[in-house]
Amino acid sequence: MSEYESEVEQRWGDAGEFRQWQTKTSKYSQADFAAAKVDQEAATELFVYLFGNSISVSSEKAQEAVVVHRAAISKWFYECTVEMQKNLALLYIQDPRFKKYYDGRVAGLAQYVHNAIMAQ
Repeated sequence: MSEYESEVEQRWGDAGEFRQWQTKTSKYSQADFAAAKVDQEAATELFVYLFGNSISVSSEKAQEAVVVHRAAISKWFYECTVEMQKNLALLYIQDPRFKKYYDGRVAGLAQYVHNAIMAQ
């Protein structure tokens, strides 16, 4: 088990989403993980485009990106409810690892994604 998997289990081991994640990903091949990454990256690129073009987080386009983000998580990992997605959005600005992922694309993206998700 990786360092991150241990952390996830410690923090959310009792959550249904964690059990769904374990069940789904335990059956994945390397190709499945690669496909999941493609979907996640595509969702992120939607946010990059919107942020780069100063599209309001409450706009129809930004809210469509929020739905795509949630759908990618649900497809590959666990049923991501709006409430769970909002919990994730908090991590995107509070956890340096998530913040680095988004802000590594473009400075300020983590806050933009957070704000778009919270605007639902």
